[in-house]
Amino acid sequence: MSVEFDHTIVPTRDREKSARSLARIPGPEAGEPAGVFPPVTTANGVTPDFATVDIDIPAQHYAFLVPEDGFDAILTRLVDAGIPVRADPHGRHSRRINRDDGGRGVYFRDPAGHGLEAITLPYGTDPASPLNGVTEEVPKAV
Repeated sequence: MSVEFDHTIVPTRDREKSARSLARIPGPEAGEPAGVFPPVTTANGVTPDFATVDIDIPAQHYAFLVPEDGFDAILTRLVDAGIPVRADPHGRHSRRINRDDGGRGVYFRDPAGHGLEAITLPYGTDPASPLNGVTEEVPKAV
């Protein structure tokens, strides 16, 4: 039996704002609302569906595998929007990206405070890469 991940519900204070933010930064297109959820569909068909809730929202983590040739556009949109970027999920390497597995990765927060990540290679692709642990400065990043 084949099992594929289809969607998840992302709690937020403002579903439209969060959906627009995700559509604007990594770049998947925001779809028409399906019921109460404004979905953003990724290239492999998974949809993070944004739901407005009136409760304390624990921060979640969502990682997106992006093509190498699209990474610079994402980074540019983050910098232009004044969204802080980091090379790691704990914020020890601010204004930097990581080069793990020979790819590139960046962490940032959405309007609800969820941790988002854009990576060009899945983690573990090249455990022997000399770039593992290397970070690079992002000019003009906050």
